Amino acid sequence: MNIDLIGVPIDFGAGRRGVDMGPSAIRYAGIDAALERLGHVVHDSGNVPVPIIENCVIEEPKLRYLNCILQVAAGIADAIEASLRAGKFPLTLGGDHSFSFGSIGGAARVKKLGVIWMDAHGDFNTPETTPSGNIHGMPLAALCGYGDARLVNLAGNMPRSVDPKNVVVIGARDLDAGERVLLRDAGVSVIATELVDRIGMFQAMLHAIEIASRDTDGIYLSLDLDSLDPVYAPGVGTPVPGGLTYREAHLACELVAESGKLVAMDLVEVNPILDEKNRTAAVAVELAASALGQRVWKD
Repeated sequence: MNIDLIGVPIDFGAGRRGVDMGPSAIRYAGIDAALERLGHVVHDSGNVPVPIIENCVIEEPKLRYLNCILQVAAGIADAIEASLRAGKFPLTLGGDHSFSFGSIGGAARVKKLGVIWMDAHGDFNTPETTPSGNIHGMPLAALCGYGDARLVNLAGNMPRSVDPKNVVVIGARDLDAGERVLLRDAGVSVIATELVDRIGMFQAMLHAIEIASRDTDGIYLSLDLDSLDPVYAPGVGTPVPGGLTYREAHLACELVAESGKLVAMDLVEVNPILDEKNRTAAVAVELAASALGQRVWKD
C-alpha cells in the first residue's frame, strides 16, 4: 500500500514536555525503512504546522492551550482527509494524544469508522470531569460527541465523528472517576488490562475487531505507547505500571493487520526526553510494522 507518514510535533496537550520530539524519534528509529521492507511505498509528508508553546496562552484552565490545539487539529484533519481521498494509508506520528480528535475526525469525513484505542488511559474526559485540564485526556470523548463543542465539532462531523458503539479502549488501567461514568453512559467497550489477563489478548482483540468492524468502512487504530508496560516503553509522559507486554502489543497489531480492515493509524506519546536510547520509538516502529503486515513466519 501507499503509506503517508504525517508528523504532529505537539506537546502542549499533555502535562509534561518532550513528546513534540516524538515524530523525529520515530523517524530516526527507521520507520520508513521498516515499512518499505514489507513492500509498502512510503512517502513522508513532513509535519503539520505546530505553533511554539511560548506563543500560546492558557485562557481556560480546564481546556489548556485550547486555541493552539484546535489550530493543529484542524491542520491534521485536512491532511488525513486528503491522504485517504488520494487512496493512501495515513500513519500519523505524535506528539501527544490531543491531536487525535483531528486525525480521526479528518478520516471520518471520508469513511464510517470504528476505533480501537490502545491506551493506559480512557482519554474520555470533558472540561467537567478533567482533573488536570490537559486536552490529551479528552480526544476520544470529543470524537464520540462529548465535551466542549469546539473540540467535538472541529472536523465538522456533527454531532460526532464516530459512534461510541464502534469504539473499543484496550489496555486501560488508569481511569478517572468522571470518565468511567461517561464511558459507560456512552456505550464504549473497555477491555481493561484485568480482562486481558482473564481472557488473553487473542480473544480480547478478536472481540475489539468485531465491535470496531460492525457496520463500518474500516478501523482506525490509535496506539498510545503508554498502553505498554513501562518496562517495554519507558519513554512516555504518563507511564502506568501493569501494562501490556511486548508480545501482547504485537499480537494486537498483528490481528488488526490480519483483519484486513485497518484504514489509518496513530502512533502517539513517544517522549525521547524520558526514553532510554530511543527504545520506545523503536518499539513504536516495530508495532507499526506488525499492524501493517510484518510476521515472524508466513505460510
